[in-house]
Amino acid sequence: MYDPSMRVLTVLELLQSREEVTGAELARRLEVSPRTVQRYVARLQDLGIPVEGRRGVGGAYRLKPGFQLPPLMFTGEEALALALGLRALTHLGLHALAPAAQGAGAKLTRTLPHALRDDVQALELSVQLDASPWVVGTDATLLSVLLRAVRGQCAVAFTYAAPRTPPTTRRADVYRVVHLDGRWYAVGHCHLRGALRSFRLDRMQALSVLDEPFSPPPDFDALAYLRSTLPERAAHDVSVWLAAPPELLRGHVSGWHTDLSPENGGTRLRARRDNLSSFAAFLLGLGCDFRVDSPPELRAEFGRLAQRSAALAHYTDP
Repeated sequence: MYDPSMRVLTVLELLQSREEVTGAELARRLEVSPRTVQRYVARLQDLGIPVEGRRGVGGAYRLKPGFQLPPLMFTGEEALALALGLRALTHLGLHALAPAAQGAGAKLTRTLPHALRDDVQALELSVQLDASPWVVGTDATLLSVLLRAVRGQCAVAFTYAAPRTPPTTRRADVYRVVHLDGRWYAVGHCHLRGALRSFRLDRMQALSVLDEPFSPPPDFDALAYLRSTLPERAAHDVSVWLAAPPELLRGHVSGWHTDLSPENGGTRLRARRDNLSSFAAFLLGLGCDFRVDSPPELRAEFGRLAQRSAALAHYTDP
């Protein structure tokens, strides 16, 4: 026996494959009454699919001319990928899309067969995604406009506000948009600098698309370019035991290249850091006992900090 959701999807598949299908044929193919076919059509219309009907003898249904809908038949892995992707949007800094993600998830669940629907609902109840505090929020509308400019190969104009510098008005041919290490970047040719540049989307304002077409370089690797321009980080592998449980440290310890796990009544902190001096000062500021197991260079930093502290303690204002 057909699942009712599968019957609704079958109606949609038939409408997509034929210019017009009679109600009688739909009833015969689905082994249901014409009145039930009307209910299935109404369900599709409730989902926003423009099904048009012709009443009377030989009445038929068709999709609105020009309307195309991607297939709604998903495998178990496809449904899982879609559900996880919708939940992960906020972890890309696109918090404004959370209501849209909820709506899309609800539509996805409604159109799935019962078995897949149960799997997706189990995911909602069973999976927790931890939001990193280092993901920078991004304006979803700005990202949408920027992607439209990239697709149309049109230049953009915007105000760029970098830290400790006055805002500047920029024009750029954006070749690609990249998400890297919790931030969104636009990468392309900056008209002001006359060279390749990257711009953080969270620092872009008043973005507009210009009627100025451009041709991007073929096979441009924006991610490789961006990685080559960002400062080298995480040069040292750090392993420290802290005399405090992980739940007390979370929120106080940066999540950047960091792992916290319980160990011997305390916490094992494993991280990658390039600036050991600032990390040593950070550890002292946590207010709990700790033991540095590696690297040796980190232990040496505490000696330098002790010397500086002693010098400052004996300093007198002339």
